[in-house]
Amino acid sequence: MKTNLKSKIALGVVAGLAMSAVASAEELTIATVNNGDMIRMQGLTDDFTAKTGHTVEWVTLEENVLRQRVTTDITTKGGAFDIMTIGMYETPIWGSNGWLVPLDDLSEEYNAADILPAMAGGLSHDGTLFAAPFYGESSMIMYRTDLMEAAGMEMPDAPSWSFIAKAARAMTDRDAEINGICLRGKAGWGEGGAFITAMSNSFGARWFDEEWNAQFDTREWSDTLNFFVNMMTDAGPAGYATNGFNENLSLFQQGKCGMWIDATVAASFVTNPDDSTVADKVGFALAPDNGLGVRSNWLWAWALAIPAGTQKEAAAKEFIEWATSTGYIDLVAEKEGWANVPPGARTSLYENPDYQAVPFAQMTLDSILSADPNNSTVDPSPYVGVQFAAIPEFAGIATEVSQEFSAAYAGQQTVAEALEKAQALTNDAMEAAGYR
Repeated sequence: MKTNLKSKIALGVVAGLAMSAVASAEELTIATVNNGDMIRMQGLTDDFTAKTGHTVEWVTLEENVLRQRVTTDITTKGGAFDIMTIGMYETPIWGSNGWLVPLDDLSEEYNAADILPAMAGGLSHDGTLFAAPFYGESSMIMYRTDLMEAAGMEMPDAPSWSFIAKAARAMTDRDAEINGICLRGKAGWGEGGAFITAMSNSFGARWFDEEWNAQFDTREWSDTLNFFVNMMTDAGPAGYATNGFNENLSLFQQGKCGMWIDATVAASFVTNPDDSTVADKVGFALAPDNGLGVRSNWLWAWALAIPAGTQKEAAAKEFIEWATSTGYIDLVAEKEGWANVPPGARTSLYENPDYQAVPFAQMTLDSILSADPNNSTVDPSPYVGVQFAAIPEFAGIATEVSQEFSAAYAGQQTVAEALEKAQALTNDAMEAAGYR
């Protein structure tokens, strides 16, 4: 009789715990970008659900659309998302506005101190982390070693833009549908706008002088855009004005690009034999420069943040710990190999001998470490950021500027006309915002 009673009590406790777990399980709505690493994460979400009981509804969007949706949602307190995928531009601004939940109480096992200092710094405000990096990136050159050899050229570890332009033209074979170089021309401050801004840094250009005057009427910006347009006209793909990250990735994987300068995170995709027809013919080099002391690589992290006001903060933090932890890296490595783990976020990854054997690991780290958001331009500038200026007005202004640039790439206006419009609209916006 007593034994049966004890058994019933024990069963009741177990049942109570199970009901409690079910009752505390949440469904998290997460907005993310349609890049390969995020798609891979979605495929592994069952591991998170098995460990926590929480389920996930994904809202997966193209990069420009994602930025628009999450910005609208957080500024209007729409509450559509429990977790947002954002970057180094939004995080410190939104954190300072009180729009994000601080991530200063993550578990000891998570080891936030392991996050690369460049990533943690860019995702913090006043020393407080407001977003955790899913992966970190700079940009670098990915190139076809066979085409470079056939052109009779050898890629330096740290090439100049003049070398890149010469190599691009030499590798171009229109009859074989091979473009010497594939670069972003797509409108959007984080698409083509990010690339041309990083490139302009190496030409000595900047967005603003120290009094916040727009600088598009300078020789440096004219040199940047004319060099870009001439090179892409001679050696780039048709319709490059509408190509972004994913479009150029597809072209490179199909063997239609001699070189591609873009996010370091792309290295795992172009060397994956399941997806890339040229996986065994890819080399890597630092982004180009012009001998002025600044390279044309950017610094970025796609990171996970929790909007303030969510009713599911605890569950959201559990997901962020799962997705940006060393355990997740080990999970991806086990299932898909070390070359496919999210790069650029944790110091320990680059100390791991298994990852050190990945052919692009060291070049990725070197690129990240060479980007300095506090000294991104040749002449002094009043802003922090490499491929952006970390002020609230930048996204709107740069979106319009990038649209003018893309129109020039498409032949709808001249480079001079695009720069004249960029100068006027930027100064107008800065004056309206009280900077001038």
